[in-house]
Amino acid sequence: MGFIKTLAIGAAVAYGINYITKKRPEDGKSIIDDLTENGPEWMDRAKKYGELTLEQIAVRAQNYRDNNRY
Repeated sequence: MGFIKTLAIGAAVAYGINYITKKRPEDGKSIIDDLTENGPEWMDRAKKYGELTLEQIAVRAQNYRDNNRY
Protein backbone atom coordinates (compact mmCIF):
# COMPACT_ATOMS: atom_id res chain seq x y z
CA MET A 1 0.00 0.00 0.00
CA GLY A 2 2.86 2.39 0.80
CA PHE A 3 4.42 1.76 -2.61
CA ILE A 4 1.21 2.70 -4.43
CA LYS A 5 0.84 5.85 -2.33
CA THR A 6 4.45 6.84 -3.07
CA LEU A 7 3.92 6.15 -6.76
CA ALA A 8 0.79 8.33 -6.83
CA ILE A 9 2.55 11.20 -5.01
CA GLY A 10 5.51 10.97 -7.38
CA ALA A 11 3.23 11.07 -10.41
CA ALA A 12 1.43 14.13 -9.01
CA VAL A 13 4.73 15.92 -8.39
CA ALA A 14 5.96 15.09 -11.88
CA TYR A 15 2.72 16.38 -13.41
CA GLY A 16 2.95 19.58 -11.35
CA ILE A 17 6.52 20.25 -12.44
CA ASN A 18 5.56 19.60 -16.04
CA TYR A 19 2.59 21.97 -15.73
CA ILE A 20 4.51 24.92 -14.24
CA THR A 21 7.41 24.61 -16.69
CA LYS A 22 5.29 24.15 -19.82
CA LYS A 23 5.46 27.12 -22.21
CA ARG A 24 2.20 28.79 -23.22
CA PRO A 25 1.57 29.11 -26.95
CA GLU A 26 0.36 32.73 -26.60
CA ASP A 27 3.55 34.28 -25.28
CA GLY A 28 6.05 31.43 -25.00
CA LYS A 29 6.43 31.83 -21.24
CA SER A 30 5.78 29.45 -18.38
CA ILE A 31 4.45 29.98 -14.87
CA ILE A 32 8.03 29.82 -13.59
CA ASP A 33 9.00 32.60 -16.01
CA ASP A 34 6.13 34.72 -14.68
CA LEU A 35 7.22 34.11 -11.09
CA THR A 36 10.84 35.06 -11.77
CA GLU A 37 9.85 38.23 -13.64
CA ASN A 38 7.10 39.42 -11.29
CA GLY A 39 8.38 38.00 -8.03
CA PRO A 40 10.33 41.06 -6.84
CA GLU A 41 7.36 43.35 -7.56
CA TRP A 42 5.01 41.02 -5.68
CA MET A 43 7.41 40.87 -2.73
CA ASP A 44 7.55 44.68 -2.56
CA ARG A 45 3.76 44.86 -2.62
CA ALA A 46 3.52 42.19 0.09
CA LYS A 47 6.03 44.07 2.28
CA LYS A 48 4.06 47.32 1.91
CA TYR A 49 0.85 45.49 2.80
CA GLY A 50 2.54 43.95 5.85
CA GLU A 51 3.86 47.31 7.02
CA LEU A 52 0.43 48.90 6.57
CA THR A 53 -1.21 46.09 8.52
CA LEU A 54 1.30 46.41 11.36
CA GLU A 55 0.68 50.16 11.54
CA GLN A 56 -3.07 49.59 11.72
CA ILE A 57 -2.65 47.02 14.47
CA ALA A 58 -0.38 49.37 16.43
CA VAL A 59 -2.97 52.16 16.20
CA ARG A 60 -5.76 49.84 17.34
CA ALA A 61 -3.65 48.54 20.22
CA GLN A 62 -2.81 52.08 21.32
CA ASN A 63 -6.48 53.10 21.14
CA TYR A 64 -7.42 50.06 23.20
CA ARG A 65 -4.78 50.89 25.80
CA ASP A 66 -5.89 54.54 25.96
CA ASN A 67 -9.58 53.71 26.31
CA ASN A 68 -9.28 50.86 28.80
CA ARG A 69 -7.20 52.35 31.59
CA TYR A 70 -8.56 51.93 35.08
